[in-house]
Amino acid sequence: MRTTVNHTMNQTFRRLMLAAALGTAALLAGCSSTSKNLGNSTYDFGAAPVAAPAQAAAPMGVLVVTDVTGVAALDSERMFYRLAYADPLRARSYSNSRWANTPLSMVTQRIKSRLSQSGVKVLATTDASVGMPILRMEIDDFTHTFDSASQSYGQLVLRASLFHGHKLVDQRVFNQKTSAATLDAAGGARALADSTDAAAAGMIAWLATLQLPKQ
Repeated sequence: MRTTVNHTMNQTFRRLMLAAALGTAALLAGCSSTSKNLGNSTYDFGAAPVAAPAQAAAPMGVLVVTDVTGVAALDSERMFYRLAYADPLRARSYSNSRWANTPLSMVTQRIKSRLSQSGVKVLATTDASVGMPILRMEIDDFTHTFDSASQSYGQLVLRASLFHGHKLVDQRVFNQKTSAATLDAAGGARALADSTDAAAAGMIAWLATLQLPKQ
């Protein structure tokens, strides 16, 4: 008898947890009856913060920066989030919110901007001449992730590779997590922007440790 009661209680608990997770997903996706009146919101990274004095020294004189690459989902304006505590294998998108540009383009532009702030002369591949160092980057993750129903963060996982004379000089993975102030698309956008800035700052510090001739 006790086994049957415990089994019934466990089933009820699982149903309640699933209902809570699905309720959170519906709220995030803007599927409530009032969400249709909210309209669509568009987000970008905002203005790049001014570089701190400690970051003023350029890690190198000239650097060719290629466009950031990543999975096809990041080559659209959709904003993705993940309920890691309930359905970790499913990436969902906000129905009433989008990026102003693709994450690939926004991360590319932000990192170029931060490198320029540090004093680097940033060039595109079409402007490069032979012998210049080349920075290539690839995004492995760019998601607003919920680790519980009341806590979330923006995560950027970026792999950067520096080449010089067709040889790999070094490679570094930047895994940045920033807590979101609010449990919605706006909070996720701000957290992902902050994670991108943190990755850029780490990249500048990393490049400064590499010995390359000035161009």
